[in-house]
Amino acid sequence: MVLYNVTVNVEESIEQEWLQWMRTEHILDVLNTGMFKGAKIFRLLHVEQSEGTITYAVQYYADSIEHYETYQKKYAPALKAESEQKFGGHAVSFRTLMEEV
Repeated sequence: MVLYNVTVNVEESIEQEWLQWMRTEHILDVLNTGMFKGAKIFRLLHVEQSEGTITYAVQYYADSIEHYETYQKKYAPALKAESEQKFGGHAVSFRTLMEEV
């Protein structure tokens, strides 16, 4: 299994709007690509935050690296562009990829 983790630093002023969008639209759009078999969203605890922000980790689970790579090539650009257009610099993210051992 492969874990694709997207860590997002969200400004408090848009936090509820961002969470609603993630829960009702974006995560479903990612899952509907068929490249991931599940997803979870977590709020990070006990981490140093920039003033006025909250950090979340969104985890997507894929059966193989090939599924992840297909997602990156075929679907990710449009989904990332949608997020950037909707929230711009108010929700800043970085991504990591992990393999279960």
